[in-house]
Amino acid sequence: MELTKEQEITQQVITEAWNNPAFKEALIDSPIEAIKNLTGETIKLPNGVDRIEVVDQTDSTCSYFNIPAKPNMDDVELTDAQLEIVAGGGDPTFPLDPPNIFDI
Repeated sequence: MELTKEQEITQQVITEAWNNPAFKEALIDSPIEAIKNLTGETIKLPNGVDRIEVVDQTDSTCSYFNIPAKPNMDDVELTDAQLEIVAGGGDPTFPLDPPNIFDI
């Protein structure tokens, strides 16, 4: 499977951050500038987004929990899987297969 340009850039940035502590610090402090300096590519943020926040999640002794933005359900068409969840009384905005990080 061939990687998209975005995937290649992402891979390049992550690999550089793993191997170059100075780049990792620059990426955390000023991600758009650090990515441009490394790759020559300018990041174009979506409308309404004013920054990229980089969080160092390389500590293997810690499990990280990300809270995504709440989706705007106005004018959204549900997938068949989401319709099944709604028909069963579930919440279609909750991931279908969340990662098993809890020991329950």
